[in-house]
Amino acid sequence: MTDERRSPSGIPIDPAYGPEAPGAFPFTRGIHPTMYRRRLWTMRQYAGFGTAEQTNARFHDLLDAGQTGLSVAFDLPTQMGYDSDAAVAAGEVGRAGVAIDTVDDLARVFDGIPLDRVSTSMTINATAAILLAMYIVMAEERGVPRAALRGTIQNDILKEYVARGTYIYPPEPSLRLITDIFRFVADEEIPFNPISVSGYHIREAGATAVQEVAFTFANGIEYLDRARVAGLDPAAVASRISFFFACHNDLFEEVAKFRAARRLWAKIVRQRYSGTDAACRMRFHTQTGGSTLTAQQPLNNVVRVTVQALAAILGGTQSLHTNAYDEALALPSAEAARLALRTQQVLAHESGVAQTVDPLGGSHYVEHLTDTIEREVRVLLDEIEAGGGAAAAIARGEFQDAIARSAYEQQRAQERGDLTVVGVNKFVQDEPPPFVQAPDYSALAGEQMARVRELRGRRSHAPWRTALDRLRDSARGGGGGGGGGGGGGGDPLMPGIVEAVRARATVGEITDAFREVWGTFRAVA
Repeated sequence: MTDERRSPSGIPIDPAYGPEAPGAFPFTRGIHPTMYRRRLWTMRQYAGFGTAEQTNARFHDLLDAGQTGLSVAFDLPTQMGYDSDAAVAAGEVGRAGVAIDTVDDLARVFDGIPLDRVSTSMTINATAAILLAMYIVMAEERGVPRAALRGTIQNDILKEYVARGTYIYPPEPSLRLITDIFRFVADEEIPFNPISVSGYHIREAGATAVQEVAFTFANGIEYLDRARVAGLDPAAVASRISFFFACHNDLFEEVAKFRAARRLWAKIVRQRYSGTDAACRMRFHTQTGGSTLTAQQPLNNVVRVTVQALAAILGGTQSLHTNAYDEALALPSAEAARLALRTQQVLAHESGVAQTVDPLGGSHYVEHLTDTIEREVRVLLDEIEAGGGAAAAIARGEFQDAIARSAYEQQRAQERGDLTVVGVNKFVQDEPPPFVQAPDYSALAGEQMARVRELRGRRSHAPWRTALDRLRDSARGGGGGGGGGGGGGGDPLMPGIVEAVRARATVGEITDAFREVWGTFRAVA
């Protein structure tokens, strides 16, 4: 069967044009020879709020609307390792994502969803090991083997110290936990990406496109170097790493950013870790820029998201989340979330963008931008390397300071009018503030607190206590000092986390077991 494509006027369309073939090292033009002609990107809308049942309903709605992958947002207590009935969780339960205290909550999120046929991304970092263990136990209790599970955990703690702040432990034990996840996923042959190195949050904090790629790659190099210290093959780990980038409004710079990043990462993995082609392919997810959305004239955001989605597709993304137009006001409404998905579907099936690989390749402008971004990212990476790598630079506050300066300059440019934001500093009109119907978060929190307390009353006490004692012992066995050891190996942690989850230990209890040994991190102002 031939894969013949034609334009609406009947003009034949080849899989690719130009002398440089896609799907070949260094993958500037894409990681597969035919890219979207063979298979479209995964349409993976990020969702999660309130209770597990509400999130499950949104997931089913999106899957029924044609979404091809799931992406879970967790509330802040879950991200920070606190149960919903903890005093510090008051006012935050279910607000920024779904509240997960136990594996039973996660099972409710995925009720009626075939785990062996849908890939799942979980935006979770400091407690990523716990949520991965919950996903595994949930699947096992449904009879789904580990080898059938597909998806990604973000698990990128370095960017939390830089741009987002949902860290718990000091850096060294946090990095140990990450390398332990690398080992566990490899040993158990679970087809989950054990980390998604995130530039998204770095960009959203105010970084430029060049800084986004440079700081993200510096973090990726740090993780691979830590894997090597832990006795793992960094090239093998590199083949399982994915990346997560933002996409903002400048169509051509964003396309060039993705092309340059793909080429540079391939060179880094080949030169530094002797990686095969499989290890050198930079796979990435893209989310349109949340910080570009405006509360003023919110329907304008539909256009912004469309431009950004188009840039991500032209840049060769493997999966994509398109923001809802009302996200600057509140959690996305069902109508807005569906329209965001429809935006991807219109681009995929009506725009012709999937007909040929790298349609902008060969453009003098795009090639110039691609070369320039690669060169400028390399300069920053060399500076970071000379200073001892990403972890050392983050400890000195260098990434944070650079991002803060960039964010300040962008804000000043907007205030001066040098940077136009339609509806905010130009083409402004008087309009009544939009009405937003907020959920009853107090009722949601009360329901979730009752659930976790009920579970504590009915679980079997002996296996629960044994599992938590084992976790503390494993955490102490890390070696290397500095609060429980660094990324250099030590006692395995993931098997014990899985057992604790199976015994119905909560997110807060498992996190507390590690807190007792490792302590918590306090940023220095």
